[in-house]
Amino acid sequence: MGPSRTVLVTGASGQDGSYLCERLVAEGHDVHALHHPGSSSPSATLPESGAVTCHDGDLAHERGIRDLVLDVRPEEIYNLAGISSVARSWEEPVLTGTVTGLGAAAIFDSAWRLQESSELSVRVLQASSAEIFGSPATSPQDESTPVAPVSPYGAAKAYAHHLARAYRARGLHVATAILYNHESPRRPEQFVTRKITRTVAAIALGQADDLALGNLDAVRDWGWAPDYVDAMVRANRADDADDYVVATGAAHSVRDFVEAAFAAAGVADWERYVRVDPAFFRPADPTALIGDPSKARELLGWVPTTSFAEIVGAMVAQDLKELGS
Repeated sequence: MGPSRTVLVTGASGQDGSYLCERLVAEGHDVHALHHPGSSSPSATLPESGAVTCHDGDLAHERGIRDLVLDVRPEEIYNLAGISSVARSWEEPVLTGTVTGLGAAAIFDSAWRLQESSELSVRVLQASSAEIFGSPATSPQDESTPVAPVSPYGAAKAYAHHLARAYRARGLHVATAILYNHESPRRPEQFVTRKITRTVAAIALGQADDLALGNLDAVRDWGWAPDYVDAMVRANRADDADDYVVATGAAHSVRDFVEAAFAAAGVADWERYVRVDPAFFRPADPTALIGDPSKARELLGWVPTTSFAEIVGAMVAQDLKELGS
């Protein structure tokens, strides 16, 4: 693991951020978390009180970000914050561009200025997204796949992805993890995967009658969030900063996810509980996003540890427990 470091995590109260902070605290690092005042309280998702120093702030406020970075003086930064819902990005495209795109610029520039004005060597991990590829012509995708987003979220992430490369060329150690869909029981309920497992659990318990969804044929590459956090740490600590696709390489449709969720809940004849609602279709929805993680496997020694069925089962089990209590 090496010596203790000062680490700054943005988006710390989210799914990935909470797992990342737990890991960093367990490794003995001095962990600082950027928390947006308008988001949920970090106390429910971060490690025990006092283990993480929380700072209220907003990625949209460049001066505040710069002051925080120069004050904390982190040796590692993980930029996980942003508008992370594609559906919400269509509702608030300007906010998405400001926070997810320009917010990354504020992080990179602040890290570069800290490095230039001190003896520190600063490493930055940018959480990129498979959505930067839009509707790719080939599958699976790798690091050389053309960046051609089809949503405001994908466009904002694409801007941050290109800028990471620009700052890398300027001498800042900026690695990007091009994250494909990844889940866990900590996934917020506004995401379709958690909507599925939560509603399926409610149906199994007699608390709901049906599950309304959009495109059941959309295909994604779903992984386990703690595995993807491990990939981000490995990428940030690698000798050379680079871009890495983080994925399982396995294709599953939304229909597959629904079927697995009902199976985990012990509900047979699942199709009679599901209805397709056109209101849930996205304006532009990539049909298949499947990643090739060969580079991460070969250069970082990273491999996914949890199967698709295990991921869905863990989410359903947590929802059954919460709703049953």
